Order: sequence, then C-alpha cells, then structure tokens
Amino acid sequence: MRVKHLLSTTDLSYADAVRILDTADQMAAVSSREVKKLPALRGRTVVNLFFEDSTRTRISFETAAKRLSADVINFSAKGSSVSKGESLKDTAQTLMAMSADAVVIRHGSSGAPQQLADSGWIDAAVVNAGDGKHAHPTQALLDAMTLRRVRSRATGVASTGMDLEDMHVVIVGDVLHSRVARSNVWLLSTLGARVTLVAPPTLLPVALTGWPCEVSYDLDAVLAEAPDAVMMLRLQRERMNAAFFPSEAEYTRGWGLTAQRVRRLEEAGAPTVFMHPGPMNRGLEISSEAADSPRSTVLEQVANGVSVRMAVLFLLLSGDESSPNPSEN
Repeated sequence: MRVKHLLSTTDLSYADAVRILDTADQMAAVSSREVKKLPALRGRTVVNLFFEDSTRTRISFETAAKRLSADVINFSAKGSSVSKGESLKDTAQTLMAMSADAVVIRHGSSGAPQQLADSGWIDAAVVNAGDGKHAHPTQALLDAMTLRRVRSRATGVASTGMDLEDMHVVIVGDVLHSRVARSNVWLLSTLGARVTLVAPPTLLPVALTGWPCEVSYDLDAVLAEAPDAVMMLRLQRERMNAAFFPSEAEYTRGWGLTAQRVRRLEEAGAPTVFMHPGPMNRGLEISSEAADSPRSTVLEQVANGVSVRMAVLFLLLSGDESSPNPSEN
C-alpha cells in the first residue's frame, strides 16, 4: 500500500486491495503454528481507540498487533476522560505522548478517523475500525478474503492474487445504517464482483446514484438466481428512531434468511454461502439453520479478520519494501 492510513475502501485501488489480501493469506499461516507470533512490529506501539462498544473488532485488532509483536494500548471512552468532556484532539495528543505508531479508531461520528488523519494532531498511521454509518474497511477486506477462499475451494486454485470477477454477492437488510454494506459495495466491485443490495425501501439510502451495485426489494427473486454469497446485515435498532417496518415478524418473512429459504437454496443446488458481520440477531435477519449451516462462513470471517488486520498493520507500519515471513520466530 502506498498510503499512510486506511480510512475507506474507496481509497483502495485494485492493486492495493489484492496486496492486502495476499499479505493476509501469508499472515493466516501464523495462526496454524504452535507459536503464533512474528517479530515484524517489535518495538512499535498500536493504540486501540474505541469510542463505541465492540467485541470482535477490538479483540481482533489487539490479537493482530500482538501476533506481530507490537505493544498494544487499549483505550475505551467509557471510564476515561472522554466521559468528562475531553475532546478527540486532546485524547489523541495524549496518546501520541505515549509514542503511538498506529491508532485504530472506532467512533460514532462519520468522518472522525479522517479528521484524525488530516488534522496534524498526531503523527501516526490511522486505521478506521468503523465510523458512524460511513465505513468499516477492514470488515470489507476480511469479507473479501473469505470470498476468495470460498472461490479457491470451489475451483481448486490458490487464492493468492485472485480477484472476485463474476462472483455474485447479495447484501441483505439494514443497508441504511450499515457501514459494512457501504465498504463492501465499493471493495467487492473493485475486485470484480457483481453486488446486489436487497432491503425494504425504508432501509436503503435515499440516494444510491453512483453506487456500483444493483438494488432489489425482493429477496426470493434474487435468491432464485443462485448467488455465490448472501451477506445478512444486522438490524441496527440502536440507530433507529422511527418505525422502518411494521413488525419484526414481517421483516423476517420478507428479508430474513429463514430455514425455508435455506432449504430452497439447497434443493436448487445453489452454491450460495451465508455471511454475517456479527453480532447476529438469530431468528430475525438470520435463522439458526442458516447461521449453523455448513454453508455459513461466520466463524471463518472472524478468523480471517485477524489475518487481514495483521496485514493492514504490517503494510502501514513496515511499507511495501518489507515482506512478511511466517517462518520467522
């Protein structure tokens, strides 16, 4: 990567995306070793700066940094000076006084990571771990890594250097509030995939002009095309202040990955895998039959998240000149 920060998938060229994913494939080898550690970032400090609650993303970044031998500082807004009114600027500069080399930030306001990167307040790589409804680039990257591996298993071809040309990925649910959907639409299309958004009209952004995707309101019609993957989105009720659909039962009937829809896909011999960024609302947007199906990639996505975040931290802090060597101890 020839950039200092990772703020959005719209900033990634095709070559950047493949470079990260190929590096993540190399990093994945570390997880299968007895000693799951590389010395690549020894002496570097990574700060996890989380202003929103998180389990998977925060732990994944922490694990990634530690597997690269970096020192990790975890910062949560709760119980910190932020709760007393401290600004983002003062918080960031306090952390920079601790000689941070990279700041991984999750924030409820769209654009906060960009502000941190552009402000001059800090001299460190900034990685967006999710900002408002705007972007979540490492989630999209781990989803792309998962899809490359799905294609690799289907074709018997190594995933290294592979793109997603001609794969059909369907993203279903609360697109309106989803930074995951936004990041995936741009990254998957950059890698050659055909992307279809499926949701009730009330859960789609008002303006989709320029988005590289198709839109449908009919999940059953899209599933009849036997897509390669269906990515279910969590209903983000904490971001909703109005009635976006009549009832949860009606939402599930229209746009949930129910046991009946799973059976129809299986009976049709469709190759479709089931994805979800988590946390899952079982029985609402996804049934247990789908979540626990052999077609489900949910746990694989979690594992790939560590590899992708290792790759991102390594490339941002070491540069293109270095190559990870999983055989190092």
